[in-house]
Formats: sequence, C-alpha cells, structure tokens
Amino acid sequence: METGASNTLKPTLNVWHMWGLAVGLVISGEYFGWSYGWDKAGTLGFMVTSVMIAVMYTTFIFSFTELTTSIPHAGGPFAYARRAFGDKAAFIAGFATLVEFVFAPPAIAMAIGAYLNVQFPGVDVKVMAAGAYVIFIGLNIIGVRIAATFELFVTILAILELLVFMGVVSPAFSVANFVAHGWSGQDGFSVAAIPGIVAAIPFAIWFFLAIEGVAMAAEEAENPKRTVPVAYIAGILTLVVLAMGVMVFAGGTGDWKALSNINDPLPQAMKLVVGANSGWLHMLVWIGLFGLIASFHGIILGYSRQIFALARAGYMPQYFAAVHPKFKTPHRAIIAGGIVGVAAIFSDDLISFGGQTLTANLITMAVFGAIVMYIISMLSLFALRKNEPNMSRPFPAMVYPLFPAIALILAAISLVTMIYYNQLLAELFVALMAIAYGYFLLTKHHRDAAIDNQQIPVVG
Repeated sequence: METGASNTLKPTLNVWHMWGLAVGLVISGEYFGWSYGWDKAGTLGFMVTSVMIAVMYTTFIFSFTELTTSIPHAGGPFAYARRAFGDKAAFIAGFATLVEFVFAPPAIAMAIGAYLNVQFPGVDVKVMAAGAYVIFIGLNIIGVRIAATFELFVTILAILELLVFMGVVSPAFSVANFVAHGWSGQDGFSVAAIPGIVAAIPFAIWFFLAIEGVAMAAEEAENPKRTVPVAYIAGILTLVVLAMGVMVFAGGTGDWKALSNINDPLPQAMKLVVGANSGWLHMLVWIGLFGLIASFHGIILGYSRQIFALARAGYMPQYFAAVHPKFKTPHRAIIAGGIVGVAAIFSDDLISFGGQTLTANLITMAVFGAIVMYIISMLSLFALRKNEPNMSRPFPAMVYPLFPAIALILAAISLVTMIYYNQLLAELFVALMAIAYGYFLLTKHHRDAAIDNQQIPVVG
C-alpha cells in the first residue's frame, strides 16, 4: 500500500445520494435486458415472472434493511455472512456478490454501445463500451461524493425519460398487441407455457438487479441507520412502478417479438410509433443513455467497494485494499473490476454460448451471483436473529419472519430453475468459485493478519 494511503472510507453521502444510488444502480434494467424474457415466455408469461420476482425483491429489501443498518460495512453481504456463519460463508457471499457486480457492467456497457449505434450507425459497439469504462472509472476515482452527485443527476433524468417514453408511445398502445401470442408464442395459457415462464427468471431479476449495492456504500453514508432504509424502500417502490409501466407500454406499441433479443428495445419501440427521424426518438436515445450510465456508474462504485472490503479483510490480495491518498477512493479496486469487464466485452467466443447472446449470458451470470448472495443474506438474517437476539437493529425486518422467508424461498426456486435452464453458465459459475476457493484455502494467514476496520467478529 502506498505511503499515506489508508483503508478507511469517508462518510459523505446524504439520503438523496443514497436514493439516487439505489435507483440508479438498477434503472438500466428498465432500458434493456428484460425484453430477452419476452423471447422465453411471451409478454403475458413474462408478466407472471416479473410479478413473482417483484414480490421476491420487495420482501428481500424490507428484510435486507435490517442487515444493512445493523452492520454498515462496505463488504455488504460478505460482512453479514461473516458475522453470522464465519469465514467460509463470507467467502461464498463475497464471491457471489463480486460475480454479480463484475459481470453486470459489461452487459450495460454493451447496451450503451448499442444505443450510440442507433444514433451513429458507423460506431463500433464494443469500442464504445470499452470507452465507457475508461470515462466512468476515472469519475469514480476522483471522489465518491462527486460520483454520487452525478449518479443522482443522471438517475433523475433517466426516470423522467422513462415517463416521457410511456407518454409518447401511449397513443399507439393496444391491449391486443400486448396479449397477442403472449404465452410463449401461444394465444392462450397452457401447461406448455410454464417452462418459458421459469426460463425467463434471470431477465425479470434484471429489472431489479444490484439494488442491494447500496449496502456497499453504507460506510460512506451520513447516518446510515436512517439514510439506508429510506433509500432502499423508496428505491424499490420507484423501480417496481417503472418496470411494470415500461414493459406494458413497450409491449403494446406493435409486434413485441421485434423487441425481444435486442439491446435497445425502447428506441425500437418508439421508432414503431414516431418513425426513425422523429425528434422524440433522438431525445430518447440521448437521454436514455443516462439510464444506462446511471447503472453502469453506480455498479462500478459497488464492485469496487466489494473488492476493497474483501481485500481489506484478507479474502483478496491486500494490494486492492489501498485508498487513494488524495481522493480517498479505492482506486486499485475500481481499475481491477474494469479490466475484467473490458475483457468480457471482447470475449464473444468464450461467453456467447448455449444459444444466447453475449449480453444475455452476462446478465445470466450476474444473476447467478445475485441469487446466491440473496440466499446467504436471508440465512444470515435468520441466524443472527437466533444467535444474537440483543444485537442493535435500528430498522428490523418488516413482517418477520414472513417477508424474509418469502424472499428466501423465491430466491431458492429461482436458483434451482436457473441451474436447470442454464447448465453451462452454472458450471462456469461453479468453476470460477472453485478457483477462488483454492485461493481462499491458501491465504488463511492473510485473513488472520488483516486489520478489519469495522471489527466484525468471526463466528465458528
């Protein structure tokens, strides 16, 4: 670690910053990714999937706030699992969270490139995606308050743009368009539609993926016991309304099949209504970029804090626990995740398999990490309730134990079905975890020697 650097983060974020981060981390999911679910389940089938996943996320967030306010730590789920179960569970939670937050940004970067390609057909999508990494890695290094203020600004613009999109396409909305062949290509529901509904789970999760990243900024929040729960609850309610609205209005504009399996469904939906040369379309492309940028930028913040926290506690090389002496940000962790993301963007042959596009596989991989992390987090909540009944809980889980149990059960169902429908990616996930676990076994002395500034006790 360089001279003058420390491994302590500075609390500078207010409640608006945290709400902006909660929504901004996720809002790109309203702009792209979800329409791949239409290809699996149809519009009506995917609506069923989306409602189920919305229930899972709502109950999860109303439970997760107990953990984030009780243990405000940059490691988020890794820290909760460590306190509840010890080192091995912390490793699994940390690895899963890292996979989620490292594989999601290249998918979003590819969508940024696709949106720019709509405006400038000659640009290379992958070059634009890599360029996005360079710009926003730099912004994240400069300072967390600057980064969070920018995040709040672009998130508000992104929300307004989604509302404008719904308003512009509403005159062309038709229920008949939305329901046509809405059950996995069929006009009526049958048992044959169920596999598609289940296979679409990763893309419904993409509507809400990464909202838990707010927990990784908890050390940098002013009064996290107040700001974190407000951000989470207001954030999830905002996202549920936007997700359902965007999906319904886009699906009712024309032939929804033309919008599935693409990275820019909203511009293409608007093109069906106003034409390719409309000013509304150009506005959607330019302002719509803010939605993608908000999530891309926010998730860079999230993965960097996860790498930083794991390194600080001895689960990754201590090299990544350095904080920039001037900007007080984990600059090495920010750059490391970016290198992995850019490599993924240019790894079509490696990641484009199983009949899915590169973007779809990146989304599915990120979702694997998220679901594993959700399961461990809810198990940690139950364990801490049992083992540490007197622990300070500024914001207890609502409707306990029902809400945490619903979130846990739905997450477990999602994981089982995802493994069944994505066996190659599941094997890749397990292989990466096995490699990481080998490092974990060889570096126990690093964890023993690490100074964890949050002083979270290790169980077991």
